Amino acid sequence: MSAPLIPNLFAVCKVLVAAIIGIVQSIIYALSGPIPPLRGLGDWLGLDAVITVVTYLIVVTIVVLWVTVLNLFTVMWVERKLYSRLQDRYGIMISIWSLPFWPFNRVHRPTHKGLGYLQNLADGVKLIQKENITPRNADSAMFHISPVLIASSTLMVFAVLPWSSGFYVANLDLGILFILAAFSLAPLGILIAGYAANNKYTLVGGFRAAAMLLSYSIPMVLAVIALVVFTGTLDPVKIVQQQDRPLVAFGTTLPLPAWYVFGPQFLGFLIFSVAMIAEMERVPFDIPEAEAELVEGWTTEYSGMRFGIVFAFKWLRMLAACALISILYLGGWSGPVFTTLSVGGIPVPIVPEEIWFLLRIYFLAAFFVVLSWSVPRVRIDQILNIGWKRLIPYSLLAILVAAGFRVLG
Repeated sequence: MSAPLIPNLFAVCKVLVAAIIGIVQSIIYALSGPIPPLRGLGDWLGLDAVITVVTYLIVVTIVVLWVTVLNLFTVMWVERKLYSRLQDRYGIMISIWSLPFWPFNRVHRPTHKGLGYLQNLADGVKLIQKENITPRNADSAMFHISPVLIASSTLMVFAVLPWSSGFYVANLDLGILFILAAFSLAPLGILIAGYAANNKYTLVGGFRAAAMLLSYSIPMVLAVIALVVFTGTLDPVKIVQQQDRPLVAFGTTLPLPAWYVFGPQFLGFLIFSVAMIAEMERVPFDIPEAEAELVEGWTTEYSGMRFGIVFAFKWLRMLAACALISILYLGGWSGPVFTTLSVGGIPVPIVPEEIWFLLRIYFLAAFFVVLSWSVPRVRIDQILNIGWKRLIPYSLLAILVAAGFRVLG
């Protein structure tokens, strides 16, 4: 998907869709003969609007499968294995070697060789089989809408989040603004879930979530404003392109990349990362759930696959947060080109841009996991003090620093 080979995923998919529809049209025209309705169907399929809509559906499907089936399962596996090792235990072990048809498996007792990647799939199948229970006095419509709002708003982030210079659904000039707007919709779903369940635990968890996410959304946006002042753009692709150059060269083989974390935006990087941890509701900022004191916070009344959706999409929000941090401050998908392959006369890097991007994402995810399982939870009053009294003044300072460096060139 790197730009030298596929500069635009939508354009490539549109060419393929047009070719397939052309074949279908030929078949329809051959079968239609003197029948006008069939010829009219063939003409309608050849319209540019129809081809564009079908292409968008295919591109969205590709990105959703890439995000959920592959990367979501991988991030879930990374966390479950990593915190198990931090607790000195094996953790999940069900893998492809656990299936009963292998000759070394005992009858009715499959082995647990492997690393446990299929455990996430097994848990998903288990949740699908469980009953979805709606509380008797709950606001049924709002109770059912909340998981959909959380899931859809999270998937909206990936509509404009590029995975490389050519792997994206849509490249918007205001892409970062769209991503932040999509992030801001999920707290509304959390508040709705806490209120609609008619449960005191969920209500307290929802109010805690609203108070915390509001206090951390402001410094998060201010940190992005500081970066926009420094870079002059809200386009994620352009932000990565600005960082794809050496900053300082130590000799001839070890250049320091011009990532914004290595410059005046280091303060903004810290503020944005802390705010993102709060947005993900991870320890030390997981007070909206706080299962030790609130049962399970605003998710207490959810069961079955509805609980699976809201729980899995927390990992998906962590994936989106790590990707956004990587794009804004860690160079995105830029990386060294060790060697290239020639594909039709086009030089293609031997290590694709997506691999460099995923390495940064998984490194950040592992860091957040280690942090979550290494520090204690912060009280709600301390959380609000950190957001309002610490991060907001520091984020304003980051804007002043960015403006000063912008003026000085």
